[in-house]
Amino acid sequence: MNTRTLTKRTESIPSLFGDFFNKSLLDLFDGDFPSRILNVPAVNIVERKEDYLVSMAAPGLKKEDFKIDVEGNMLAIRSGKEEENEQKDGRYTRREYSYSSFERSFTLPDEVSKDKIDAHYQDGVLKLVLPKKEEAKKMAVNRQITVK
Repeated sequence: MNTRTLTKRTESIPSLFGDFFNKSLLDLFDGDFPSRILNVPAVNIVERKEDYLVSMAAPGLKKEDFKIDVEGNMLAIRSGKEEENEQKDGRYTRREYSYSSFERSFTLPDEVSKDKIDAHYQDGVLKLVLPKKEEAKKMAVNRQITVK
């Protein structure tokens, strides 16, 4: 676990690259590397009585850009998008390529019915419904415990 200390800066002119160049070489490769954080979509997981709801913010993609696999007890969500832009203007041609991808993996609880997982993508949000097995639903008994 990383522990970070907050310090007050007294620079007269803020620097766009100040934080980047002030990091030690080890800090750049400890898993919190800024570009890695920016490329991984945020995920919310909510447990409900009947299922789990996984919501992932992934704007700018199409439903065809996602690949979702279940292997054993692992759920893997992958996406890759490649774009090419070409402009011709008189004597020159300008080509730009961009490629973005991410992968998120989650360990599924035993009570998830893996063959009934459903996914929908709408308005930049990927939603997966992970239904619970019938025996897991029955075991989820709510009760209040009295303190003695």
